[in-house]
Amino acid sequence: MTIHREGKSILINLTIALIVINSAIYFFSESELLKYFMLFASTVVFLLVLQFFRHPSKKVKKNEDIVLAPADGKIVAIEEIHENEYYHDSRLQISIFMSPINVHVNRFAISGIVKYFKYHEGLYLVASHPKSSTENERTTVVVDGNGNRSVLMRQVAGYVARRIVTYCKVGDKAEQGGEFGFIKFGSRVDVILPKDAKPMVSLNQKVTGAVTALAKFA
Repeated sequence: MTIHREGKSILINLTIALIVINSAIYFFSESELLKYFMLFASTVVFLLVLQFFRHPSKKVKKNEDIVLAPADGKIVAIEEIHENEYYHDSRLQISIFMSPINVHVNRFAISGIVKYFKYHEGLYLVASHPKSSTENERTTVVVDGNGNRSVLMRQVAGYVARRIVTYCKVGDKAEQGGEFGFIKFGSRVDVILPKDAKPMVSLNQKVTGAVTALAKFA
């Protein structure tokens, strides 16, 4: 278990801020209760932020027939949609909601080549809302795998999450389970699959990124 690179500067700044606040209260307040309360509250806040940026190692069992979950979280949608950005046809969408207590590293669902990437400005609706997939700030990444198998992964910012980070670009090699992005403080990841893909998860099921089998290609 390590700390993700996206959290290092935040944790340093948070530590400095908490030291300054607690020092000020220690020297200028006569209330012992306030001093202990702020020390306790500061510890809780620091631990909450620390756990958010945890970066566990993964032992990925690669399988070109299986689509792995790209993120930790809960399944909030399994439905047929008409995908209008890249494929322009009917597809299967499986959506994962990531709460603030989940690991927020995003990982490639399949191996292949990154064929498409685009960032979209947008709103900040609650990430579990169905319209967040098309109206919120988001990025779209498409990976083409073996046998013309293509998967679209969409990082969606939520009401709290307002910073999406994506590390890949068109032409990059994607390794199943490899890291391609990060979303800060609560969010959603949509996975758009061929219509004939078979879901291997159910609604409200908790999934683990790079571990849980999300679907199987036909």
